[in-house]
Amino acid sequence: MHKKYSLVIIYLFAFVISSLAQEKAKPIFKNGEAQIVEAFNTPNKWIRHDLWVETTFDTDGDGKLDRMHTSVTRPYQTDTEGLKLPVIYVSSPYFAGVAQGGSEIFWDVKHELGDTPKPHIHPEVTRIGKRPIISNSHIKKWVPRGYIVVHSSSPGTGLSQGAPTIGGNNESLAPKAVIDWLNGRVKAYTEAYGNTEVKAFWCTGKVGMTGTSYNGTIPLAAATTGVEGLEAIIPIAPNTSYYHYYRSNGLVRSPGGYLGEDVDVLYDFIHSGDESKRTYNNAKVRDTEIKNGIDRITGDYNDFWAERDYLNEMKPMKAALLMSHGFNDWNVMPEHSYRIYKKAKDMGLPTQIYYHQNGHGGPPPITMMNRWFTRYLHGIKNNVENDAKAWIVRENDKASEPTPYKDYPNPDASPITLYLSSGGAQKGGLTTRNLHNQGKEMLVDNYNFDGATLAKSKSSKHRLLYTTPILKEDIHISGTARISIKLASSKPAANLSVWLVSLPWNEGKIKITDNIITRGWADPQNHKSLRKSKPLKPGKFYELAFDLMPDDQIIKAGQQIGLMIFSSDKEFTLHPKPGTELTIDLDGTRLELPMVGGVDAFNKSMKE
Repeated sequence: MHKKYSLVIIYLFAFVISSLAQEKAKPIFKNGEAQIVEAFNTPNKWIRHDLWVETTFDTDGDGKLDRMHTSVTRPYQTDTEGLKLPVIYVSSPYFAGVAQGGSEIFWDVKHELGDTPKPHIHPEVTRIGKRPIISNSHIKKWVPRGYIVVHSSSPGTGLSQGAPTIGGNNESLAPKAVIDWLNGRVKAYTEAYGNTEVKAFWCTGKVGMTGTSYNGTIPLAAATTGVEGLEAIIPIAPNTSYYHYYRSNGLVRSPGGYLGEDVDVLYDFIHSGDESKRTYNNAKVRDTEIKNGIDRITGDYNDFWAERDYLNEMKPMKAALLMSHGFNDWNVMPEHSYRIYKKAKDMGLPTQIYYHQNGHGGPPPITMMNRWFTRYLHGIKNNVENDAKAWIVRENDKASEPTPYKDYPNPDASPITLYLSSGGAQKGGLTTRNLHNQGKEMLVDNYNFDGATLAKSKSSKHRLLYTTPILKEDIHISGTARISIKLASSKPAANLSVWLVSLPWNEGKIKITDNIITRGWADPQNHKSLRKSKPLKPGKFYELAFDLMPDDQIIKAGQQIGLMIFSSDKEFTLHPKPGTELTIDLDGTRLELPMVGGVDAFNKSMKE
């Protein structure tokens, strides 16, 4: 080959190599999802730093605007190559540790309804927060896919200033401030009380939020402010209303697994902030605002609870919403996500909902989350807004393999009305036929018997049980069941608990939660108003109606659906002394059950 041509080839080769070497790293997308980019998958080169974002409030009374401790994890190319990326942001009250203690830190649930409860111990949190890394959650999942991950501690926790308020306004405004900083609208500093500013020059201004439980509540709280730049949220098992978490239709009710917990207990549990500010915070928030608002005597809904119900705050919300929840989550119950999903859908926001059959927590599959964030943070038109609205993990399926549906509840479901027939001390009937003249039946309250024991008992004076015939075919329940009940109490106050169960109770053969279709609780004193309870006149009958928890479940052939009515629920309600009598008027009581195929499907399942 001629020498001149050889030199040309060498120069061209060198130019190509040089160009490849100078090519900047950038996100890569395939099938509508952000892919792992090897240039970003370099944890030892990630830039990690922390800072304090200034808010618009002062809740710890020091005369200075509270600042939120915030940390950043980003690819090094955001420094070396001028790369700007969207942010996935997680905020939590738990990052710096929580209070320790036994049952003494909870309210004592053994007292008569309407009585003033005994005081309980208020523990202190030993703070474990460190700099500059607040948390390592989510970084391995999202940074390699072309995102920056930001964490912050919520007010009054860790190195964040202020006071926890358990759903108060500052817990919405704090993440808003961080998002405002990411968009260049507010200031942040290198130190808690310093003046050296930090700029988010590496952020595109597009932010998504996610998290589980309390960490899932905060994305919704931020979204209700309507903050510009928060494009999408994926709350996982979020508490969307503290009333619905600690009360139920006027009844004082604990979240599953935390008998005797209330707002003040949770306040103590997370209050890991500056020790020198705790006395002020306790006096102002816990011992005044919370103490005067929670009302463990009546359980009524009031302004304190209304402020902590995010459904009431949704008007400014613009973020695309993907909800995730478990149908057998008896801690943060499945109504929490459904009520927000329904409202967001009615508002015309992009929405999807993912439900699984397990308990607390459980994110959507990574593919769903990836498509959601890819669409709304990177702006890739992957058509996610036209995907199925609802994704339900069917019984015994993998969480990563949900079944798509047009919506939730299933659009093919319609309510059927089931009536009661006598015999509830053993096993009465539950049928679509209104038999009339079924009379009245009585149960005696006794919290010593838990719900599972009562459901499995062949007979009991402490519950009434009404069942369908044995199903000849599978039936599909989808939506929210509703109970209308007519009752009388022997005392001025009584707990009311309702379970819908699948029988026989297959303990050991399938998961125990499969036997519990759904549950609900109510205070008969609130039969007219959630905001105003009124003592019952012993022996007088009252009518009330309330929803049970939403569900989507296939009840297999060979099972029976059972409606169980009892008084105190050992796992959830207060424990008054046994002996209160509840009398149920069967003719004035009915169950509305949402069923795919409606009454025709139910009747078909009854035939030989």
